[in-house]
Amino acid sequence: MIFVNFKTFEGGTGEKGLALIKTIESVVLTSGVKIIPVVQASDVKEATLASKLEIWVQNIDPVTFGAHTGGILPEAVYEDGASGTFLNHSEAKVGDFEKLKASVERASDVGLKTLVFASDARELAQIVTLKPTFASYEPQELIGSRETSVAQAHPDIISQASEICKNAGIPLIVGAGIHSRDDVKMSLELGAVGVALATDVVTAVDPKAELLELVEGFK
Repeated sequence: MIFVNFKTFEGGTGEKGLALIKTIESVVLTSGVKIIPVVQASDVKEATLASKLEIWVQNIDPVTFGAHTGGILPEAVYEDGASGTFLNHSEAKVGDFEKLKASVERASDVGLKTLVFASDARELAQIVTLKPTFASYEPQELIGSRETSVAQAHPDIISQASEICKNAGIPLIVGAGIHSRDDVKMSLELGAVGVALATDVVTAVDPKAELLELVEGFK
């Protein structure tokens, strides 16, 4: 399983984002590996209409119908076709555990799966008590790295995270600098069920070639 976070990169926005989803679809068909595009809220409906892939949104807010200007309403993205949402990504940290708990609960209420991110073991241990669908451990200093991944620099971190998640019964997704088949393979060997990445694919000159290399790590 690979989560591809489109962020707000030009190559992951609007028509270019839809083209990238088509590229991802072609790799899924040839490899059999599940790949999930994670798009901006504004692109969810177009993405789900254009693709049979499972589409996730990058964030939701723990709001209900009412006066919440600028909030991302869980019901809205679910109605648009989103299957799940990221929460507490390093670029969108919640900063308040009770608010994060409310976000997980609101997502669950409307039928959205959740992948909740942690930046250290202590935070991960808290997050798994919320019973998200998936949990991820991403050392912040390695996010977006094109040279070093968490799998290369800190395999011990993955092992520690795997143990925390295993004890809680929550599948682990590994992120932070993942950019090769070896990174994927090592992450799986250390206990993860998949990886999350962005830069390596979305900003690549040839996203398909990058994806084809990454899926080799599942063999």
